[in-house]
Amino acid sequence: MAASVGAIVANIYYAQPLLPDIARAFGLSATGIGVFAMLNPAGAGLGQLLFVPLGDIRERRGMITVMILGAAVALALTATAQNTAWLMASALLVGMTASINHVIIPFAAQLAPPAQRGRAVGIVISGLLVGVLVARTFSGYLGAMFGWRVVFATASVFMLMLAILLRTSLPQSRPTVKLSRPQLIASAVPLWHGLPVLREAVFTSALMFAVFSGFWTAMVFFVEGPPYYFTSRGAGLFSLIGAAGALIAPWAGRVADRRGGRSSVLAGMATMAVSFAVLGLLGVKLWGLIAGVILLDLAMQVCHVTNQTRIYALVPEARSRLNMIYMTSTFTCGSLGSYLATYWWHRSGWWGVCGFSLAISAIALIGGWRLGRHAPGTKALP
Repeated sequence: MAASVGAIVANIYYAQPLLPDIARAFGLSATGIGVFAMLNPAGAGLGQLLFVPLGDIRERRGMITVMILGAAVALALTATAQNTAWLMASALLVGMTASINHVIIPFAAQLAPPAQRGRAVGIVISGLLVGVLVARTFSGYLGAMFGWRVVFATASVFMLMLAILLRTSLPQSRPTVKLSRPQLIASAVPLWHGLPVLREAVFTSALMFAVFSGFWTAMVFFVEGPPYYFTSRGAGLFSLIGAAGALIAPWAGRVADRRGGRSSVLAGMATMAVSFAVLGLLGVKLWGLIAGVILLDLAMQVCHVTNQTRIYALVPEARSRLNMIYMTSTFTCGSLGSYLATYWWHRSGWWGVCGFSLAISAIALIGGWRLGRHAPGTKALP
């Protein structure tokens, strides 16, 4: 499962080191390529809303296989895009199909013993982070050698292979509830109102993912110019320094198993604020940029793993719906963050991106602390 979610999430991130090349190929302005960068996470958010809750009422192995085949088609469309509208539509579809990861992750939580659920979620999310990192490096190198279209064509073949692998290796799952689709979506409303911990997790992770996504979008343009002058290959390789986040994810899950995790979330949010201060002040120096990226990835993984572990423990029979609420909000804000980062880059450069991100990180920290004080338990749920 860890390897699978890594391969699937990579579909969203292949484009990041290639953004300047894609912009030149289609004659896109900074705003235009910002819209393209926004559509992958926006599609993922839409997919969370449309598909992820079905994991509670459908057989998951078959659903996962069909969505991965859809990802193969979407990536092939990106590879063969002939105009801007085609390119944008395919980016949205790639994001929508990648949302199947958030059926796989609750599936892993369901299969794990309760006492080890956080560790299991942490291991699977470690695979997800490795996928993000390898995607940028892989696409940067392959794109520099053969062009950006080859990256998406290769990824399409990967998805066909993965669909066969998962169909033959995953166990079948039985639906946990019997509801129609309208009833399923409607049942998310009392979950939202009755679970203060869910609302806190959504608030903190959505804001943090917004600036996390925005940073990686803007960083490609930053390192392309002075003082670095990196190609797409260099920009992709640079993302590997965030590998420390993959190492911290299982540990964060174990901490959430033992202590509930709220202190870890607060520490992660504080670390993210510090990371943007370091990036803004010292990002023009290579060691400062490396230190800031390591802190950023560590902070994001601690918060994400811990928050997901917390919400999966709330209502076990509604894990897919809980994940729908959590991840729809997170990826919607991530898509907005990607767009706003290109706006601030165009308007104020690196200082604008880091200053905006620092402000949002501070809001997440203060707001999460205040919400957490009033989220000790849950109301009665149907």
